[in-house]
Amino acid sequence: MKTGTIAGLDKPVSRIVQGIIQISDKGEEGFPMMDAVYESGINAFDTAHVYGGKDAFVGRWMASRNLRDKIVVLAKGCHHNDVRRRVTPYDIGADLHDTLARMKTDYVDLYVLHRDDPDYPVEPIVDALNAYVKEGKIRAFGGSNWSTARVKAANDYAKASGQIPFAVSSPNFSLAEQVEEPWDNCVTISGPGGKPARDFYAENKTPLFTWSSMAGGFWSGKFERETYKKYEETGDYFEKLAVKCYCYPQNFDRLDRAKEIATKRGLTIPQIALAYVLSYPLDIYALVGSATPDELKANIAASEVALTPGELAYLDLQADSAD
Repeated sequence: MKTGTIAGLDKPVSRIVQGIIQISDKGEEGFPMMDAVYESGINAFDTAHVYGGKDAFVGRWMASRNLRDKIVVLAKGCHHNDVRRRVTPYDIGADLHDTLARMKTDYVDLYVLHRDDPDYPVEPIVDALNAYVKEGKIRAFGGSNWSTARVKAANDYAKASGQIPFAVSSPNFSLAEQVEEPWDNCVTISGPGGKPARDFYAENKTPLFTWSSMAGGFWSGKFERETYKKYEETGDYFEKLAVKCYCYPQNFDRLDRAKEIATKRGLTIPQIALAYVLSYPLDIYALVGSATPDELKANIAASEVALTPGELAYLDLQADSAD
């Protein structure tokens, strides 16, 4: 498993980050899957305050295996609720301390703000996060679904005030262009509209913990031009979301090309989608939700595929051939 480094962390970070939400948190039921993930070379795990008991599950597993010093925990906090956008120093502290208590640990490796409130000033947010770094409760921090303008503002303030900047950003990034938002104020850097953000992150060499490589299941292969509308009627929330966000002509064109490259490479369509993200010329760590050992093996295999610049351009409709 390929790894990278994040400013503030003293451990390597695997390029695949295992999402916890897909793994059972009932007692020790999910422990064998967690063991398999770790034994595959993945040492980074993604959880969130809003996921409920998942934090406690991660803590139980780490303690039972005595792995705390070898595991990179990416914990997210400050998700919005029905009442307000929860991105204030109070919310940061409340969610962080809840997560630490649930995990029964005294620090989080990488603390990421799950959402942003563009109307709230960055200065108190940066001050609060730096205070928790000084206390040793987090090692590094960043933002999920933060625009590049907000990341820049936060980092400019951190530099001017002699503090630690955001170490990472966590936007959506996939081969599929996100035409409609799945939720209000989520941030994607996919497709033509995402190029300015990708250029910003390339220029600043920002590590990216990207979510939804599979585009909400679009790359599963079950969504096709002729039949995708039937998934609007199934009642399945995630199927409806995939139709709303990704089932558009340009993405079906990308799907055609993914099938072509998959056949040529001897891979599956989901593997091509993940390989696209991990092969893209940015400092990317992909949040992936392997739910079974077979899915884990397939994702590990995809992480070992290096798509060529020609294949990347062809898949994203930027070239007429992959040569």
